[in-house]
Amino acid sequence: MNVQRKLRMDKPAFLAWVQAREGRYELAGNRVVMMTGGSRGHAIVTRRLAAALEARLDGAQWTVLTSDFGIDLGPSTIRYPDVVVDVAKGRFKDLTATAPVLVAEVTSPSSAKDDLGAKAIEYLRLPDLAAYLVLAQDEPKVWTWMRGSRGFSQAPKITTGVDAIVRVPALEIELPLSEIYTGIDRG
Repeated sequence: MNVQRKLRMDKPAFLAWVQAREGRYELAGNRVVMMTGGSRGHAIVTRRLAAALEARLDGAQWTVLTSDFGIDLGPSTIRYPDVVVDVAKGRFKDLTATAPVLVAEVTSPSSAKDDLGAKAIEYLRLPDLAAYLVLAQDEPKVWTWMRGSRGFSQAPKITTGVDAIVRVPALEIELPLSEIYTGIDRG
């Protein structure tokens, strides 16, 4: 992640600005942050997770979106997670999610600290969010925060192993890690 220290703007200005730019950016505390490209592993894990979610969810109720679509996280922050499950009733011209129920990030060496720290704090404040997942790109490992009757736990549950399953009760689905990680060359 590369913070553009001299480039600051509010959300409406950022959304207009970013639509006319090549590359990936986020707005964090009114600061424009340039996002780097991902590895092959990152791209494969992201694509397989999105496909697994689409295969399990009712398309009339939920829309699975990837990193080109934003989430409004308050007065000065817009993030572009790797995968988001949003309600299907959003308009085609929307630039941010309407009511995201699941957000997922795939870690990279430069993003792991933020994905498990600052971004987790921001995402867990979303009123409609039921699940936040952080997936490793180089091994079958998922950190999960699931909303329970008392909200989210402070620490994530860690699920590891290609034979493991991540359950998302709010969406009534199970995500076998084998579907996401089998055949990935970890070299």
